[in-house]
Amino acid sequence: MSDTIEKLKCLIIGSGPAGYTAAIYAARANMAPVLYQGTQPGGQLTTTNEVENFPGYKNGITGPEMMIELQEQAQRFGTDVRDGWVTKVDFSSNVHKVWINDTKEIHCDTVIISTGASAKYLGLESEQKYLKLGGGVSACAVCDGFFYKNQEVVIVGAGDSAAEEAHYLSKLCTKVTMLVRRDEFRASKIMAARVQNTPNIDILFNTQTEEVLGDGQVVTGVRVLNNKTNETHEIAATGFFVAIGHKPNTDIFKEYLTLDETGYIINTPGTAKTNVEGVFVSGDAADHVYRQAITAAGTGCMAALDAERYLAAKDSTFEVSTAQY
Repeated sequence: MSDTIEKLKCLIIGSGPAGYTAAIYAARANMAPVLYQGTQPGGQLTTTNEVENFPGYKNGITGPEMMIELQEQAQRFGTDVRDGWVTKVDFSSNVHKVWINDTKEIHCDTVIISTGASAKYLGLESEQKYLKLGGGVSACAVCDGFFYKNQEVVIVGAGDSAAEEAHYLSKLCTKVTMLVRRDEFRASKIMAARVQNTPNIDILFNTQTEEVLGDGQVVTGVRVLNNKTNETHEIAATGFFVAIGHKPNTDIFKEYLTLDETGYIINTPGTAKTNVEGVFVSGDAADHVYRQAITAAGTGCMAALDAERYLAAKDSTFEVSTAQY
């Protein structure tokens, strides 16, 4: 362990739209924020080739470019952006203790958690290849469905989220093939009925993905296996969507923060407050409904404002700034 303990007014754990927005607001409020980027600097958007639904980018922008711009904006106001990730926390006292890379110990007046959530993928080599290339694999139909307008796509999943995303895609695409590994949906009856009654959604039960096919740059189809008959066949498609769930990156907080059954941090409604005073949450670490860059940014703003007001209430010499409004 380090012999030197660093003391901070505001620590932001994680980057992405939530973390960087929190940093912008916290820096403008003279909170001298330090932001640790985590294991995936920039968050999930770094795997998104095109972002066209974030206000202000009339011609769209790539996910990595957007994250670089947000980071530079946060740094312009004085945010200290650092490499590294949090490996341990102790929120059992008024001093919030955080350890970076198992070595550096930090004591924080406020902590803003922006660790996000990670989409679950099948783990196929071909799937990961085209995901990294930005060539047709996605875990967010709302984010990327527009790029497949009037095309044929495949979506994997059997729950409510998969059914909802399949139905969303059906409004944009000429055909949506839905792959369900078992012989029934896990989705609610109403959601299952919705996709079953949509003419351009073709549902294949007892079917799993063997390989995502492509030309080396973009997806051209999917080879699937019927796990009852062991027969395989190929489906032509330009997009492959995975809707098998997300895992919030919150494991290290579970000893101290209240989480739901899936692991999302529970915040006080209408605020970014957690059950621990001085600890706030923003972005997908608490949001299992919207999971959009713009909503993450909004909650990053909320977390910074809540943290600023918390500090002001504790210390009369720390005045709430109006610079951020």
